[in-house]
Amino acid sequence: MAASCGNNSSGFASWKAEFAAEAKRAGVKGKGLKALAQAQYASRTIAADRNQKSFRYSLEKFMQLRGSATIVAQGRKRKARNPQFYAALEKKYGVPAGVLIAIHGMETAFGHFMGDSQVVSAIVTLTYDCRRSDFFRSHAIGALKLVDQGAITPATLGAKHGELGHTQFLPGNALTYGVDWTRDGRVDFYDQQDALASTANYLRKKGWKRGKGYQPGQPNYKVLKQWNAATVYQQSLAIMGQQIDG
Repeated sequence: MAASCGNNSSGFASWKAEFAAEAKRAGVKGKGLKALAQAQYASRTIAADRNQKSFRYSLEKFMQLRGSATIVAQGRKRKARNPQFYAALEKKYGVPAGVLIAIHGMETAFGHFMGDSQVVSAIVTLTYDCRRSDFFRSHAIGALKLVDQGAITPATLGAKHGELGHTQFLPGNALTYGVDWTRDGRVDFYDQQDALASTANYLRKKGWKRGKGYQPGQPNYKVLKQWNAATVYQQSLAIMGQQIDG
């Protein structure tokens, strides 16, 4: 039986004790269970979850707020500085540089701001909260398993909804699609190469077709929606990716 959700902090401690049994059945080990026990109710996460406005804007307004012109300009420079890396990613996963660079720029301004909320506490709080408990449950389990693996710690910072690293993976997706591109024995989403390789791997596994286009009406356009379901986000990635790729 799944642990019962709640709509304020009062039942959080007892819920964590229930959820620990569920996590243990799902394969979470000692470090992960300890991280769950230490998780704090994330009030800022709940406030953010109740107040998501940006995806309601028009495409033009959304791109303006996200700084699309700056992302494209900086993205072209980033591609030119390290063409071998992006070419290697495209060779392996079939995803062109423009898409990956646009995601990187949109999510964290190329790693300049990767969040200020503790990932474990945020994602555990969202799983406890009744609004979208079922959606976040696998990501909470994922976060605890990432702690077990040493990929993150209870203190690791990410976005208010628990997204982590350069391209803001939800923890369950990080666990499933993470790639150790640097071959140092650890998938590190706070390392740019691991994060972008993991992003390319995610898109490939979600149906990206090598050599096919990603503009509206083309085969890979629908795959962009797998990264973020908001239509304005999908449209923005297609536009910026094309502009970066030239």
